[in-house]
Amino acid sequence: MRACVQRVSRASVRVGGETVGKIGNGILVLLGVSAADTEGDLTALADKMAGLRIFEDQDEKMNLSLADVGGEILVVSQFTLYADCRKGRRPSFTDAAPPEKAERFYEIFVDYLRKKGFHVETGRFRTMMEVELVNDGPVTIWLDSQELVKK
Repeated sequence: MRACVQRVSRASVRVGGETVGKIGNGILVLLGVSAADTEGDLTALADKMAGLRIFEDQDEKMNLSLADVGGEILVVSQFTLYADCRKGRRPSFTDAAPPEKAERFYEIFVDYLRKKGFHVETGRFRTMMEVELVNDGPVTIWLDSQELVKK
């Protein structure tokens, strides 16, 4: 699994002009699932992301986690994180999970974070979405479960 994690002061996602997910202070997570991912990848990525100390303390040092600041999470599925652009000019997405697996893992990921006590909003799987955010910092972190989990 891959996640582009952005610290935000606010973020929202719209589908067909309707706001379907909206958060204040927290993180926007663009989440991609690969064909090779397991539930071990999912929990490792979610735990790492939730524990990242990317929020500033009173000394303006990135020393606080999402839980420390009472932050919210907006998770948006994004298969394009598995774009392979090595050949030609049109990306290949052969490493991305089939939609059925990707949706199941996306839902498990969201439920896992909710069970950990986080307020989680989402986009809508397999729809054209408009994502709006105010990146706070800016802080953007790239996580890949292949680097977190020993296969």
